[in-house]
Amino acid sequence: MRSLLLCFASLTLALTSSDAAEAKMPVGKPNILILLADDLGWADVGFNGSKEIPTPNLNSLAANGIRFTAGYVTAPQCSPTRAGLLTGRYQQRFGHENNNYLLACFQTGQKIFAEHLKASGYVTGMVGKWHLGSTPSDHPQKHGFDEFFGFQGGGHGYLGTRPQDAGNPLMRGTTTISPDDAGYLTTTFGSEAASFIERHTDQPWFLYTAFNAPHLPQTMPPGCEDKVKHIANPKRALCAAMIMSLDDAVGEILKALRATGQEDRTLIVFLSDNGGTGTPEKIIKNCSFNVPYRGVKGDVYEGGIREPFVIQWKGRLPAGKTFDTPVSSLDLLPTALAAAGAKPLPETELDGVNLLPQLLGESKKPPHDALFWRWQSAKAVRQGDWKWMVNNSRAPVELFNLADDPSEKNNLADREPARVKALSALFEEWNAKNPPLNPAHLFKEDSSEPPAK
Repeated sequence: MRSLLLCFASLTLALTSSDAAEAKMPVGKPNILILLADDLGWADVGFNGSKEIPTPNLNSLAANGIRFTAGYVTAPQCSPTRAGLLTGRYQQRFGHENNNYLLACFQTGQKIFAEHLKASGYVTGMVGKWHLGSTPSDHPQKHGFDEFFGFQGGGHGYLGTRPQDAGNPLMRGTTTISPDDAGYLTTTFGSEAASFIERHTDQPWFLYTAFNAPHLPQTMPPGCEDKVKHIANPKRALCAAMIMSLDDAVGEILKALRATGQEDRTLIVFLSDNGGTGTPEKIIKNCSFNVPYRGVKGDVYEGGIREPFVIQWKGRLPAGKTFDTPVSSLDLLPTALAAAGAKPLPETELDGVNLLPQLLGESKKPPHDALFWRWQSAKAVRQGDWKWMVNNSRAPVELFNLADDPSEKNNLADREPARVKALSALFEEWNAKNPPLNPAHLFKEDSSEPPAK
């Protein structure tokens, strides 16, 4: 399977010894590897306490790195989250509000991760789901990526050909690949990422591997049926099998790093783009769970925006630690640039911050005074332990103390009017720097429910 997919990819560099690779690697420039899951719930990984779904490879990242207990993304939905992560900017700054409006990122001239690192001497690759525009001008290789294997749209089948994928083909570069020849897509993405690592041992690289698992359509990975017999609900069992396949793919990537002697000089990040879509009480859609947090994908409750989130950089960052102060996916770009000794491209304003001083224990100052969300008619602020929010246009103003009430069960808005006023004003101050929300970008004026696609 893998030899068929990679038939014209040279594997000569994979044979380079780790000693030779170390000798050629420029000092002070670690590889940067981002592993992004799609609609993965907080409770779906072992490093967050799951006993139901074994994720030994993801657990190893947490054991050898730092687990963030308050790691956030900038939206409870796929495309805007990716725009925020890759630009290091709140996507509201340039109008990339939701999946209905995918053109704002590049039409407004935003620069992304690959462009910043390429300017600093990195070779750049992307594997997986793009979801930042489907036109030729939106293609990843038009925006700093040297290599691309994946699809440009937002959703794709895992096995074989689906009619609805006809306009969203699987591609190597700009060449269409038949999904009938691609095997199970999660496994294939892991193999492609491993191949990139094996072929690039003498130059620092940035690899963005954006899995579409466990996003719909739910599809059983071949040979995984027996692994999930312990889960009674068939929908939940199917989702668990997809997550286990994701973990296996991450394992193949880590194996490639170790085999080529590159793990210790690679900064690795794993997170999800937004929360899961189900709860144990109401198993729907892809059946990924966010417990103990309230809400699902499409909510600005914690379940929609607080994600499984780890960073590993062996020999540089402490191992087996937790970091409880809020951080954001916005921070990944400035942190990677700092690790590489690089600066952002000119005329780039980043909203994220370099986390290395806090992660190395050099600073006790919280990375952010506050974090903000605006999505649909929802809005939220987290400052310290306090969170102010309105989940949609029909919802009341809510205020939670997340230290005492992480599940957001007790609305304190009536008891804390001064705090409500202060956090509301803080949101308005932040929001005044953004373009107005375009009503045409809303799915429903009175609902936070995202479309099914």
